[in-house]
Amino acid sequence: MASGFRATVPADAVRTASPGRGGEKVVYAYPGDTVAAAALKSPASRVRSVVASPRPVKGKAARRRLQPLRDPGAEGPGEAAEPEEEGPLPPVPEEEEAQPLPHVCVSPMRGMWRDEKVALYCDVVLQGCKAEDADEAMSKYLSEKLKLKDKWFGVWKTNPELFFVKYDEASIPFVGILVEVTCEPSQNSSSCFKVTVSVAEPFSSNIANIPRDLVDEILEELEHSVPLLEVYPVEGQDADIRDIALALEAVRFFYDFLWRDWDDEESCENYTALIEERINLWCEIQDGTIPGPIAQRFKKTLEKYKSKRVELIEYQSNIKEDPSAAEAVECWKKYYEIVMLCGLLKMWEDLRLRVHGPFFPRILRRRKGKRDFGKTITHIVAKVMTTEMVKDLSSDTLLQQHDDLDLALDSCYSGDTVVIFPGEYQAANLALLTDDIIIKGVGKREEILITSEPSRDSFVVSKAADVKLMHLSLIQQGTVDGIVVVESGHMTLENCVLKCEGTGVCVLTGAALTITDSEITGAQGAGVELYPGSIAILERNEIHHCNNLRTSDSSKSTLGGVSMKFLPAPKLKMTNNHIYNNNGYGVSILQPTEQFFIVAEETLNKGAASGDKKDDKMLSKVMQNLNLEMNNNKIEANLKGDIRIVTS
Repeated sequence: MASGFRATVPADAVRTASPGRGGEKVVYAYPGDTVAAAALKSPASRVRSVVASPRPVKGKAARRRLQPLRDPGAEGPGEAAEPEEEGPLPPVPEEEEAQPLPHVCVSPMRGMWRDEKVALYCDVVLQGCKAEDADEAMSKYLSEKLKLKDKWFGVWKTNPELFFVKYDEASIPFVGILVEVTCEPSQNSSSCFKVTVSVAEPFSSNIANIPRDLVDEILEELEHSVPLLEVYPVEGQDADIRDIALALEAVRFFYDFLWRDWDDEESCENYTALIEERINLWCEIQDGTIPGPIAQRFKKTLEKYKSKRVELIEYQSNIKEDPSAAEAVECWKKYYEIVMLCGLLKMWEDLRLRVHGPFFPRILRRRKGKRDFGKTITHIVAKVMTTEMVKDLSSDTLLQQHDDLDLALDSCYSGDTVVIFPGEYQAANLALLTDDIIIKGVGKREEILITSEPSRDSFVVSKAADVKLMHLSLIQQGTVDGIVVVESGHMTLENCVLKCEGTGVCVLTGAALTITDSEITGAQGAGVELYPGSIAILERNEIHHCNNLRTSDSSKSTLGGVSMKFLPAPKLKMTNNHIYNNNGYGVSILQPTEQFFIVAEETLNKGAASGDKKDDKMLSKVMQNLNLEMNNNKIEANLKGDIRIVTS
């Protein structure tokens, strides 16, 4: 979290105790301390929680809280402000502005590769422990690092609720104070570590005019003890502090992204393997292997799950005696909503379900086959139809005109043709292609625009033996699957423009694809992604500006123009394609590490001398094994390189 922004509030805008203080319980989660409740074995059970409740305020002076300036339009004419609880306080004396906060240590986690993260958590921190022992392992790891230095300087980033009655989370996500830290952690779980802090000189904060005496009073109220995970070491200290900063970031990352509240409720034979899978999921979100829209859906589901757990905990804590029938029903409703969200998250975390689960909804529509009378129909999609439009059709052609592409697709049987005239169209039925049809535009392909519906998961999905899309433009906006997904059978794309927003064209196991004279651009992942056992022919296409990530971590991505995954190996024939300006490699071949070493060993045994020759021979060997045929392709100006074997 950056600490570079500066906010100000009116120095004299103070009032008495904020709502919820003075002994009344207020429940909120400290930022960075995201381990919430565990063990929801039944809605009525007691729930373990590290959600914090502020202490009662001691004394009138300590109950002051800053309040942002009231919007003049908030009060109607003639309306008076709310009376103060204990009468007006004298104005806060003007004080010297707080200095800007120093820079905190840059998180080393951002620069870690996937394998480094796996090694840190699985080999160093967890070391094969069970899920129920993860808290203890984190505690032990953090304790060892904190022994390096017992005093250091850091920025305490805490919930603005400690200081403000009302605040805008967008402008004030936290209140930061420069403090001196004395490490005397308790031998509790790492998430509950407390450290002693005092305001450091020069007095510094992200709130320019925050009163120094107010900060002192808040710390006094907290007995100068704050959660360790709220403190971020600052730059400019010795190397030991950087090690402490890494340890703190590792613990935060674990509880923010890797820990799940259900972990210690379920038996898991290999917990470190589960953590490795979650690290893979996180890395795939960061590097664009999982497209942005899907990543956002996963994050929203995870956030909703956490908030629903806190909501249930709060609801239970407000039941003072035996719950009434209505309260028990409400508990069960909240509980089962949590269980359903938990199930969705588990689907995302399971690689097998991720490939053929929520990311790739299976087509449930049944194949219609041929019409009873054996004839085929040409469906004209245009607002109006004229004889000029159909002059090139034979006289015995059966015609049906539609002003809606969805209606045309819904009326199709195997063998039909859909002819689309210039215009912009949307069609949910493009995600339900189960019959052998031809969909083609008339005129320039740039004039026949088919856009996806942002509210839907899929855009074009085919499960038919032979589907053709010709002379049109597909514009992806908001859908989460690939712009085109070939689930089974064969699809042909001819003279099409594919402007992607998520992944590009995905060919799943056992499916086949032919793309000719087309353009693919803008994919967040690979332009064309071949799954194990798939087949693809690419001729005279342009694939460019793919792996267009929305993340600062793009330097680590290996995807780009064309990506192949095996085992078993897909088959690919590429002729006269232009693959350029992709943010990863032009062509990347993803294979298991074990397979890589077998190929490398075979190549080395044949006497490869220099590194370049070794790579060339290795690539040649892999291409033979893959049935990869490449002729007269122009692969250039790709950020990571032209063609590369990438090990997983």
